[in-house]
Amino acid sequence: MRLFCLVPATALLLALPLRAAEKRAFHIEDLYRLKGVQHLALSPDGSKLAFEVSSQDLKAATRNTQIWLLDTTTGTTKQLTFSGKADTAPQWSKDGKTLYFLSSRAEGSQLWALDLAGGEARKVTAFEAGVGSPKLMPGGNQVVFQATVFPEAMADGAKQKDLADKLEKGPVQAHLADTLLYRHWTEWRDFQYSHLFTATFGGKVEALTSGKQDYPADATTPSSQSFDLSPDGKEICVVTNMDPVPARSTNQDLFLISLDGDRTPRRITDNPAYDGDPKYSPDGRYLAYKFQTRPAVESDRFRLAVYDRQTKARKVLTEAIDNWVDSFQWSEDGKTLWFTVQEKGRWPLFRVEVATGKTTRMLDGQSIREFQVSPDQKAVYLSKTRVGEPVEVWRYTFEGKELKRLTDFNQAVADEVDIRPAEEFTVKGADGKDIQVFLVKPHGFDPAKKYPLILNVHGGPQMMWSDTLRGDWQVYPGAGYIVAFPNPHGSTGFGQAFTDAISGDWDGKVQTDIAKVADHLAALPYVDKDRMGAMGWSWGGYAMMWLEGHTTRFKAIAAMMGVYDLRAMHGATEELWFPEHDLTGTPWDQAAAYERMNPSSHVKAFKTPCLVITGERDYRVPYTQSLEFFTDLQEMGVPSRLIVFKNDGHWPDNLRSMPVYYNAHLEWFQKYLGGAAAPWKTEDLVRNLAFGSAGK
Repeated sequence: MRLFCLVPATALLLALPLRAAEKRAFHIEDLYRLKGVQHLALSPDGSKLAFEVSSQDLKAATRNTQIWLLDTTTGTTKQLTFSGKADTAPQWSKDGKTLYFLSSRAEGSQLWALDLAGGEARKVTAFEAGVGSPKLMPGGNQVVFQATVFPEAMADGAKQKDLADKLEKGPVQAHLADTLLYRHWTEWRDFQYSHLFTATFGGKVEALTSGKQDYPADATTPSSQSFDLSPDGKEICVVTNMDPVPARSTNQDLFLISLDGDRTPRRITDNPAYDGDPKYSPDGRYLAYKFQTRPAVESDRFRLAVYDRQTKARKVLTEAIDNWVDSFQWSEDGKTLWFTVQEKGRWPLFRVEVATGKTTRMLDGQSIREFQVSPDQKAVYLSKTRVGEPVEVWRYTFEGKELKRLTDFNQAVADEVDIRPAEEFTVKGADGKDIQVFLVKPHGFDPAKKYPLILNVHGGPQMMWSDTLRGDWQVYPGAGYIVAFPNPHGSTGFGQAFTDAISGDWDGKVQTDIAKVADHLAALPYVDKDRMGAMGWSWGGYAMMWLEGHTTRFKAIAAMMGVYDLRAMHGATEELWFPEHDLTGTPWDQAAAYERMNPSSHVKAFKTPCLVITGERDYRVPYTQSLEFFTDLQEMGVPSRLIVFKNDGHWPDNLRSMPVYYNAHLEWFQKYLGGAAAPWKTEDLVRNLAFGSAGK
């Protein structure tokens, strides 16, 4: 096995980066030179940290993800896997001698094992339907995992493959549905359900659940912790939704499945709203989990609770925190839970004592993506980023309060390219509320000059712009634009009342906020008020479609994956709880509200040139919404362009489609706002001509 070593972090921090004035502007290609760092896994003794490092090839449209290892004592790193495929999701054996990971190098997604003492990685599962979210059983030769299967085949891998081949390659190609939620995100149900299995390494696969019910329900959301295995390996806690119409319900509950006897799932939560993300305490006594209190409200506040398996009692730990709990982790002694919270564009780190409920803020002012607390609780290892700072692995020591970077995967790009930081300020919005705004100035900024500006409205709508590096926060400033990112009413991180304020009011306070932010930006001495554009994605796309019929202050607009006709949106989206809450009900019961907030009711006022982008496999906001919008723009004689990504859903594919996305925006805004030219012709990118043998 080959090893590739980096110098210790203490040495790399001695290098002085170039000043921003000596660097060159950020380009689309630079975004694809940056490496991703994710899925941190700390060894049981805290001496080693495993994680993924992903790299991308823009022109080949390929991604390579490999496992790396950091020695927490010396600070040195080494690459562990070299497959050239996707090696992901590292996890440790109990003795810390073996690292397990998922790999696509052979027979789909399977679990592999790598002995740290030496030798090559070996494949330990071979289930035809693939292995997802594996959890190691005590004893080290068995795993529990999730797979999407045909219920009539279950653990029969050969039958699974036969049924899949017939469905995908047979002469009849159709979808069939008898109930709602027949498709989700980018996938149709097509007779398949998520189920749990056990597999002995190199041997038998056995089903733990069965039937036409998803175990777990969150299998389509990879970021969720949808099931967990007890430390003694005798029980599983899994999340599912038993409501008769899950398309209208967020009522996921926790169910226990015994691995020793009767495997009938046993419900342990009766909350009519969401319960999920279960994690057993190290001693197995408690289950920590997140929950909401309002049924069918996906944007309700996420709280953290524990369930005592002995007393059957539940205890809420974060009621006093008026923001969403995100990720969380048990301490090694099981007495404490560590967690992050969405707060004003960042993710600070907290700890809470399970016995007393005492909560302490441990690390503030950071956008923590992932974290792992050391076994002695003296330090935390985290991946973090800022607007002007690519992601790396860091360590923070609680006693010394020292935050130290441990890796330099993106330092070469940062030394060469001007990765612009963000400034932050507030603007008085609707009801006199402070609206947070992040602003990124262009490369080579001169305060004596005036620049074109792009106002970017986020989706959700219940989410927040955060202090993290994103492509659109760098590509456009690299082309000479000021970019602004407001967190208006509806954003998370500013208290639940602020988040709730947008529901049923899409045309109200949030639109006032956007207008007041635009007024403030137009008055800045370095902004050319006659060259202002706007863009938005998902709900932000809705905002652009709304602005199209209500103002001419912007010289160009770009609307991506936007909601345009509210009645049609209700009839075609998959998760009905969202429109029925945010639009105050069904269109037949709340016709006036649907009409009042409907962008498609204002077609005759359309005048602003508009770029429209969508994905044909977007089942959240179906692409027909954008087709209708584009048709109406054309009917009104408004200059407009439509791009439909054939194989993408609500988010374009990062490698195949996002370069087109960025380039199309640069081309569109250059035409109407006068920034730098796009590097390629968008038409050539769409026709796959830009990266041919002739180059650009």
